[in-house]
Amino acid sequence: MPITGHCLCKAVTFSADVEAPLVTGYDHCDDCQRQSGSTYSLVVVVPKDKLTTTGPIKKWKGIADSGNAVYRWFCSECGSPIAHDPEAAPVIALKGGCLDTELKKALKPDVEIWTVGKLPFCQEKLAHPFEHMPTQ
Repeated sequence: MPITGHCLCKAVTFSADVEAPLVTGYDHCDDCQRQSGSTYSLVVVVPKDKLTTTGPIKKWKGIADSGNAVYRWFCSECGSPIAHDPEAAPVIALKGGCLDTELKKALKPDVEIWTVGKLPFCQEKLAHPFEHMPTQ
């Protein structure tokens, strides 16, 4: 069953041809906090080569702590964040809030990444923590 979703206005749709995400977790990095407007971003990581998108996607290029580019994808019509795409990795992190409703309800986040950026008032352990992006 593919992972499918769309932005708020439904102008952008996506589908990842995978049985399950590689990772489902909470991303506490500062950039994800800013893009989501919340204390963390729920992400669903899939291989880039399995993802198909349609619609008016705008990409903003940022630079990660590693010095590599990370592209933040969002709908150019409604502004909904869609994904963050680390240029140096073969995976892309879809924003969990954009998944189709039944898929969102079935998510089971199992990791927290970039806990080094976790806000002091949000210290409850949500899942298996990694200070930065896990390498394995």
